[in-house]
Formats: sequence, C-alpha cells, structure tokens
Amino acid sequence: MNGLLLLGITSVILIGAYLLYGRYLVKSWGIDPNAKTPAIEKEDGTDFVPSSKWEVFAHQFSSIAGAGPVTGPVMAMMWGWLPAFLWIVVGGIFFGAVQDFGALYASVKSHGKSMGQLIEDYIGKKGRRLFFLFAWLFTLLVIAAFADMVAGTLNGFSAEGAKLQPNAAAGSISILYVFVAIAFGLFLRKTKIGGWKQVVIAIVLIIAMLAAGIACPLYLDKSSWIYIVFIYIFFASVTPMWLLKQPRDYMTTFLFIAMIIAAIVGVFISNPQISTPLYTGFTSESGSYLFPTLFVTIACGAVSGFHSLVSSETSSKQISNEKDMLQVGYGSMLLESLLAVLVIVVVGSLASLSASGVLDSSLSAMAMAEGATPFTKFSVGVTGLIAQLGLPQEWGLCIMTMFVSALALTSLDAVARIGRMSFQEFFENNNETEKNGIISFLTNKYVATVITLLGGYLLSLGGYNNIWPLFGSANQLLAAMVLIVLSVFLKVTGRKGFMLYAPMIAMLVITMTSLGISIYNICMKLFVSGGFVFMTDGLQLIVAILLVALGLLITFSSGKKLVKA
Repeated sequence: MNGLLLLGITSVILIGAYLLYGRYLVKSWGIDPNAKTPAIEKEDGTDFVPSSKWEVFAHQFSSIAGAGPVTGPVMAMMWGWLPAFLWIVVGGIFFGAVQDFGALYASVKSHGKSMGQLIEDYIGKKGRRLFFLFAWLFTLLVIAAFADMVAGTLNGFSAEGAKLQPNAAAGSISILYVFVAIAFGLFLRKTKIGGWKQVVIAIVLIIAMLAAGIACPLYLDKSSWIYIVFIYIFFASVTPMWLLKQPRDYMTTFLFIAMIIAAIVGVFISNPQISTPLYTGFTSESGSYLFPTLFVTIACGAVSGFHSLVSSETSSKQISNEKDMLQVGYGSMLLESLLAVLVIVVVGSLASLSASGVLDSSLSAMAMAEGATPFTKFSVGVTGLIAQLGLPQEWGLCIMTMFVSALALTSLDAVARIGRMSFQEFFENNNETEKNGIISFLTNKYVATVITLLGGYLLSLGGYNNIWPLFGSANQLLAAMVLIVLSVFLKVTGRKGFMLYAPMIAMLVITMTSLGISIYNICMKLFVSGGFVFMTDGLQLIVAILLVALGLLITFSSGKKLVKA
C-alpha cells in the first residue's frame, strides 16, 4: 500500500466527516452563539478563563494527543495495518469525536459542570461519587504510564552508560518549555496581545528553545527525570490555567502541527510503500487476540475516555462562544485520528524507507533493533523524512525526541489537574465541606494533588509496558460510561441521542472482556506461573477489580435511568 495514498484517503474522509457528520450533530443538538458560556459566567482567572477558539483548540488537542496516538497504532500493527487503520477512522468519526464533542457540549450547556456533576444531576449522588472514584483511579494509571514514558524518553544515558545526546537535548528543551511558558503567559496577561502577533512570538520562542536545548543538552538518568516530571505536574495541577498550562499547550500545538506537516511533506517527497503486512490473522505472534485487544490498544486516535475528562473538566471552562465547540471537541479528535494514521504510514514504511536510503545505517539500526519502542520507531521514521527537507538528522532526532516527550507531558499536566479535581469532587458535598475538618483538608488542592501524584508514582514503579493493557481497558470503559451519561443527558433534555447507543454498547462489551482478561492474567501469575510482585501486579489487580466493580455499578445505575427517562 502506498503511504501517500493512504494519507490522502484519510484526509478526505476526516474532512468530510467534520463537514457532514459534525455539522449534523450541531444541528441535532443545537448551539446558541449568543448564549453566555460558563467561562464568561464564572470567570475566576484560574479554572474559568474565557479564551479564543484557537487557544482552546490548542489546549484540547495538545492534552488529548498524548502518547496514545503513537504507542497504540504501532502496537496494534501486530495484526496488520488494515485493522488498525479501520478502527482509527471508524472509531475516530463515530465514537471518539462524538464523545469528545458530546462531553464538551453537555458541560458547556450545564454551566461548566464536570461529568461527575452531570451524573449527579441526571442519575443521582451515588452515581456521582462512584464516577469520581473511577475517574480518580483512572488518572493514576495515566500518570503512572506517561510519567514512566517521559522519564525513559529523556534519560540521557544508555543501558551501558553512554551519553545519549538527542535525549539530553530534548530534556533541556522540556525544562525550558516550562519556564518560557510561564513567562509567555505573564506577558500575554499583561499586554493582551493576540492574533498574528501572538502566533509570531510563540513560533520565535519555540525556535529559540529548540536551538538552546540542542546547544546545551542536560544529561540526567531516568530516576532523576521521574522526580522532575512529578514536580512539574504538581505545579501544573495547582497553578492558574493562564499561567502555565494554557501558554504551554498553545506553543506545543505549533510544534505538533509543524511535525505533522513536515512528516506529511516528507511522505510526499519519499512516497514510501507500507511494508507491514495488511492483515496477519485474528491471533498475533504473541498470542493476543484481535478482539478485544485491538480496540483497547488503540484508544487515542479512535476513542478515549480520558478525552471526555479534558472536555468537561478544563476545555468547557475556556469556551467563549458555543459555536467554537465543534472545532474544539469534534475537530481536535479528527486531527488526532490523522496523526494516528500518520504513525501507521511512517512506522509501517520503515523497511522501504531504509531500503530506499531515506534512513541511513544508524537510523535503520535504531528502528529495527530488537526491543525498539514505538516512540523510537516513529521518531526515527519522521527524522528520516524531515532530513529529506535538508534538516540534519542529529537535529531531527533531537526535535523528534522532544516531540515524543511533549506528547506525553501535555497529557500528564492535564491529567494531574483532572485527577486532583476528581479527588476533590469525590469528597465535596455541599455544606459538609464546611462542617467537616477532615473533608476540608482532603479537598485542599495541594493535599489532593499530593495524594493523587503519590498514587501515580507507586503505580509507575511497574513500568508503562505492564500498565498499558490495564490503562487501555480502563480508558475505554470510561468512554463507555461517558457515552451512557451523555445519552441520559440528551434524552432528558429532549435532544436526539440514538447516535451514541451503538458506540456505548460496543465499548461496554469490549472493555469488560479486556479487563476480565487482565484480571485472569494477573491471577495466573499469583496462583500458577509465579512472578507476582505486590507493588506492581498487586496494585494493578486491586485497581482492575475496583474498575470492573465501579464500572458495573455506574453502568447499571446510568442504564436504568436511560431506560426510565
């Protein structure tokens, strides 16, 4: 299969979906451009911050486009590139984008309420608490998986102790991004500069940071980066959106889009052939079954429950006009689907890129090495493509390593904030917060953040490879529950919701099957094969059982309400 042709087909399909199906949803549900949004109603300078549609789009896209669009599609190609491609396109249009837009829409129409608060309004207080507990447990898995990925990506030393300049340079750039983002946020706050001037300043800052990072690499080991990552997401969780998160997301989005454009241009110039098999069979070489594993392996790019938390917890509090919701909610998801297909094209074409000389011997060795991670394969592939435009390969590899870490970091800082808010909202209960000192303590944003990050850190000790299957299942189960809640919201408020029913049922079946398999495999280690470690396997088993129990309880209560509504 020609990679350029596949990208072209994907682009046409996704653009058509946005113009046709996206607008159909808007027409079916209704949007009032003159309505006062929660960001304007409740502006507080911290969480509720009215912003332009491009700023909110940048926040939404950079937050949802984490490590998933790279990791998931590459891992899923064990069954061939066609099943992965079909799930990304179909899932992205009819599952993921609908969920993201629906969550954003429901929150904005409900005065900026989170998914848990919507559950309380339409299902009951018990469902609300169960959902927040589920969401909080899920954020721990995301924090654990992505923190381990980032630390491993920025590790400045190989297993043999040799210095890794691209990783170290990416580490320098990542740290610069934090401080420059704060300065940029303060500058924008004071000057009120917007439009093309803001764009130009952001691009200049990005180029300056890339140059400085490449010139001054920072060599730190993985354990040091773990601590740095957790310190960063602590501050990202408690600081105002406009000070750190929003300007960082804004600048990072330009980096993302530049990388996507450069890779597409590189694909156009190189015109690679996808050498990965079209379809390898229902069972992979490792013994994994296409169903349900494929559908939880690829989350970001198809459908991800985490996206609904971003939509309802942060993005809905920044929307200035309801007409911006289609671009932010539906459009950002389709762009992520395009990124996921781009990953398939690049990684699936590595053999042909190597044979044609696009990848030199050193890059080919990195990509084809046993144990090469999805990040490594994608980074090497894009580096080779970018080099066709005249950029030195060593620079390209540094920039791609930075890009990979930025993917995970933009999700990490968002999920740390969401985890903190979910923990707080679980304990908050009207006047009870004022009367009970313990609850007041637990709902303190600093205390809630520390507890959340501690849980994520303990789970991260197991490494992202062990966490990813559980993360994928929990993520998709969250998507199923959100789709049920949105169906209830739409039905109760007199809006059409039938387009959510098929995705809702499909995700419930997929996720419960996958979680059952995860629990079975961990129990086999505990009772049969051996190798069970409590701090890794034990914690994962506890979380998996809790997720299943909470998922069933929430699904039952929500489904009962949907039938009666």
